[in-house]
Amino acid sequence: MRKTSARLLALLSLLQARREWPGALLAERLDVSPRTVRRDVDRLRELGYPVAAVKGPDGGYRLGAGTELPPLLFDDDQAVALAVALQTAAMTGAGIEEAAARALTTVRQVLPARLRHRIDALRITAVDRPGNVLAPQADTEVLLALSTAVRARETLRFDYRAPDHAPASRPGTPPPPRRAEPHHLVTWGGRWYLVAWDLDREDWRTFRVDRLTPRIPTGPRFTPRELPGGDVTAYVATRFRGAHHPDSAPDWPCRGEVVLHRPAPEVAGFAHDGVVEGLAPDRCRLTLGSWSWPSLAALIGRFDADFEIVGPPELSAAFARLGRRYAQAAARSTPGTPGPPHRPGTSDAHADTP
Repeated sequence: MRKTSARLLALLSLLQARREWPGALLAERLDVSPRTVRRDVDRLRELGYPVAAVKGPDGGYRLGAGTELPPLLFDDDQAVALAVALQTAAMTGAGIEEAAARALTTVRQVLPARLRHRIDALRITAVDRPGNVLAPQADTEVLLALSTAVRARETLRFDYRAPDHAPASRPGTPPPPRRAEPHHLVTWGGRWYLVAWDLDREDWRTFRVDRLTPRIPTGPRFTPRELPGGDVTAYVATRFRGAHHPDSAPDWPCRGEVVLHRPAPEVAGFAHDGVVEGLAPDRCRLTLGSWSWPSLAALIGRFDADFEIVGPPELSAAFARLGRRYAQAAARSTPGTPGPPHRPGTSDAHADTP
């Protein structure tokens, strides 16, 4: 009886490993006769596993999707991987944290003691950047609808809410629905994005899923287009650097160079994708990029060190703008210190614009 049970588990594991198995190959892998394989398949069916017979010269079997979820079989590594994935589900931004916690409890209850101890010792606390903690979560049903449209290559019609700070183009009039060909559903920085070809603008766009409401039904099927650069990862990274196409602007749109009065090892750990070159024990050259010149100047300022600007001139101008802005803010916050003189016809927000 123990031999039959072990053989059934081995057969189930094989059926889960690939889509179809010829009967003769299953018999060879299990070291039994084809007749025994047929009997074991019948036993799995009695247990609720939807094993379908595949017609053909060799014949074979396929584990199908049933209306109910029968017991699953995981090896030790798969069980640990599943526990890790469920514990980090809060980082996906898909709004499935509670369901993932319940799934982990269910999985833990059916695991043997040796694996239960390993999973209990593997406690993971998912901590995201503070800026993403309150980020809007994508609706699970919307994610499923978008994923289905991507897989079926069906045109989407959807309402897209503009950022809260963006002015309405026509007050009181809702914007028309957007039309796009969905190609990829990706996650970046704790948010979900749809990479699609915008039919109205005739260009590639990335849409935040938490601002998107699909309309039913979907549109006609479309022929997939080639994404700029051919790689969705590179394309999305490029878009979030402020560029539109990897072929035309594969790097940050703004890149500058300075000499920092700090040792290179102290800077390298915080330079991210910047390049750090040691010049002296207390100096290094830093080449860094960002999506705008003021942003780049602010990134360099966070190293809290004296520095010389190597170039380009746009970086020097950005430092001058930030210097004036910081000086004005400091003057306004110091009691008894008058602020900078106000020039007629200007506002504080634009007084430092060159």
